[in-house]
Amino acid sequence: MTPALRIHIAAFVFLLMMAGGAARLIYIETSEKDFLQDQGDARTIRMERINAHRGMILDRRDNPLAVSSPVVSLWANPSELPSDVEQLQPLATGLGVTVEEFRDKMRRTEARNFVYLRRRAKPQEADAILSLGVPGVYGEKEYHRFYPGGEIAAHVVGFTDIDDVGQEGLELSFDDWLSGKPGKKKVLKNLYGEIVRDIMPVAEAIPGKNLRISIDQRLQFLAYRELKSAVEQYRALSGSFVLLDVQTGEVLAMANQPSYNPNNRIQLDLSSVRNRAVTDVFEPGSTVKPFTVAVALDSGLAVGHEIDTSPGYMKVDDNVIRDPRNRGVLDLGGVLAHSSQVGISRLALSLNEYDIWKMFQTLGFGQATGTGFPGESSGFLPNRRRWKDIERVTFAYGYGLTVTPLQLAAAYSTVASGGIKRDTTMLAGQIANGQRVMDVRVAQQLQGMLGRVITEGTGKKAAIDAYSVAGKTGTARKIGAEGYDDTRHIAFFAGFAPQYAPRFVGVVLINEPKTAQVGGGSIAAPIFSRVMANVLRLLSVPPTDTREAV
Repeated sequence: MTPALRIHIAAFVFLLMMAGGAARLIYIETSEKDFLQDQGDARTIRMERINAHRGMILDRRDNPLAVSSPVVSLWANPSELPSDVEQLQPLATGLGVTVEEFRDKMRRTEARNFVYLRRRAKPQEADAILSLGVPGVYGEKEYHRFYPGGEIAAHVVGFTDIDDVGQEGLELSFDDWLSGKPGKKKVLKNLYGEIVRDIMPVAEAIPGKNLRISIDQRLQFLAYRELKSAVEQYRALSGSFVLLDVQTGEVLAMANQPSYNPNNRIQLDLSSVRNRAVTDVFEPGSTVKPFTVAVALDSGLAVGHEIDTSPGYMKVDDNVIRDPRNRGVLDLGGVLAHSSQVGISRLALSLNEYDIWKMFQTLGFGQATGTGFPGESSGFLPNRRRWKDIERVTFAYGYGLTVTPLQLAAAYSTVASGGIKRDTTMLAGQIANGQRVMDVRVAQQLQGMLGRVITEGTGKKAAIDAYSVAGKTGTARKIGAEGYDDTRHIAFFAGFAPQYAPRFVGVVLINEPKTAQVGGGSIAAPIFSRVMANVLRLLSVPPTDTREAV
């Protein structure tokens, strides 16, 4: 075969190959275009999640108590990461680990295609790491919850977990309201998984709704400050303070000690997380004596009805009930003012025990208060078929039943409102419908008697200059391994101000003070006085006692 012929044959073969290639391109263009386009899109077009912004929690004056700020979570696909140590070194340094630690982690998770490197990094920190351009490293926009008030309102507001889901407090109970609905969008990504451009939105992200609550941050701070100081001063296990608006049932302040900082939960003590004002129950002691007196007044006894407490003690079944000293003859107001155990016991034995039980039940003991707060306790209200005499008298002065500080505040709010019972609420502007559960005459008579507790009785340290105050002290022994322990006490004060036409109810509880003085009059009453005095002046309540101090 001549060289010329070989050249012609080679040219012919080349032309055949060119023709075959052209034919193949035409076939692909006409018959397989859609298939190939779909395959290409599957490798470059992705569906990206759009995280939704969680709603803010605001106090009644629109001050933020919980807000969400944008952050970036860094993640990696281990199979896409380079094996070159020099490429990984800047990444490991930026993450604050050694290259060996980083590679060990990636080896342990190499079967996965998604591994978090750092959750909720500040945008500038995340940008610095992403700008390194390490293949297989990506960023996802998220939101981080921040609590401007720190531990001051922590028990009320609660907190969210790292995925922005409510875990405690109002963050939990109103999680559906606060949570937004994530959206989706189509994006075009390059070879390294970086978003080149947004193609189209598929579903818009719906932000969560804001929640405006009844707490006034200014009043919350006042309660928190005084309570924290008192718990430290008296070396107590814990303490609670609740402040209610008498006219609306709104919770204006709710503080507990010990507290915690929701912005820093690295070494969080779980015992400090619960909202003790609604979850912990206590025997209320003498703070329920006014409600026993209310039963007597409702039965027809006059305010001036007298009870002889001599000789200062009495035997009931096999037990001896004692007063600190013989107080002789006392009217009903005197029994409350001096918190006479003998006086209230003799009164209780003259009344039908089921009437006393019904009064306690009507005031809300043994039932939730209506706030819907997670973990709220209903307390315990015994309902015996037969009552021993000792059970009748101890029940009448606050033993054998348990209540929360919030329940006790709600009961005193009923007296302060003239006999109208309202559900308590944590939401601003949500005024609960009231129901009359106590005769207005009885409520007003109790208001007068509780004023005597301050002016002449055990609650003198609850007095406030220029304002008339009403309330009741309480000191309850706690149950120990062998019955009631004389060395462990709870100090209470429950009251309202001003005495007539009351505006606010406050309840103070100090759990197990470790000082010489353990009574509600010496420990809890001064806390009430300091907080309530500031509340009345801050909210411009006119003075009710304009007499000049002597």
